[in-house]
Amino acid sequence: MSLVKNLLVSISCTTYNHEDYVTDAIESFLMQKTNFDFEILIHDDASTDGTSSIIKEFEEKYPDIIKPIYQTENQHLKGIKASGINVKRAKGKYLAVCEGDDYWTDPYKLQKQVDYMESHPECSLCVHAGYVVSASNKEIQRYSRPNKINKIYTAEEIIEFGGGLFLTNSMLYRTELDRNRPGFFEKAPVGDYPLAINLALQGTVYYMDELMSAYRVGDSGSWTVSSFSTIDNKIKHFDQISIMLNRINQYTNLQYQHVITRTKKRIQFYLLVEQEKFKEALKEEFKFIYSEFGYKDRARMFLQGYFPGILMSLITIKRKLNL
Repeated sequence: MSLVKNLLVSISCTTYNHEDYVTDAIESFLMQKTNFDFEILIHDDASTDGTSSIIKEFEEKYPDIIKPIYQTENQHLKGIKASGINVKRAKGKYLAVCEGDDYWTDPYKLQKQVDYMESHPECSLCVHAGYVVSASNKEIQRYSRPNKINKIYTAEEIIEFGGGLFLTNSMLYRTELDRNRPGFFEKAPVGDYPLAINLALQGTVYYMDELMSAYRVGDSGSWTVSSFSTIDNKIKHFDQISIMLNRINQYTNLQYQHVITRTKKRIQFYLLVEQEKFKEALKEEFKFIYSEFGYKDRARMFLQGYFPGILMSLITIKRKLNL
């Protein structure tokens, strides 16, 4: 694409100290084969390494496509979501998300998702399966595959399992639905979870059972590693998630109160198990989690995303209860 004429998709990429990875991300955007044009919106949050220099090299080669913002002060530390900055300047009907340390693997990813969205105006968000790979060598660690068939997810399912249900870099949605973010979104400790909920409240969420992107794990400097490095960090994070869920409950006029209560119980349960407080975790109020654990892939997805390493503990509890 030399000139952007039929602009249909805006790609939102946020970067911070991603010099070892950002080339993979940008090249995976540029390799997309589409019958429409797209723009690449990169927001560099005042990186202190060579990330901005790499972005500038691509900007010089593709000035009509790559549109960066180079911050001189870190916006995240100010409580400003970089994704929101990109949304405000997006010109595409659809917005695709991929952070600078992740990348796409299928050159037809955008085309497949846009084709579905164009033929299904009721759909607000389209997602897909992906690889979870090692940050150091791209070796596949596991798959992010919440279902083995294509599926439409409900708002209830997104609320209860959305935090680890699918990869952020699989998301493509209608830009207009994200222009005016509700209060629960802007005050949330994360961006992908409330985004998915907000979109699910405005339409259907369609999952494609195709592996089309890769999410890196194991980078010691990543947000996920730092946020979940200690149990105290996890407790603080999920306290904030619970506050967000309370705000969603009010925003939706208690329409999803039952599933929000279940979600908060699920978080409380996993934190108890993580702290090896098994006696408290065995209370009757958590029994619904035991009954589903072991055969529902979505429960495993939540665990793998936030509480890796406690699967065996749960299996032991389940056996003791003869469930």
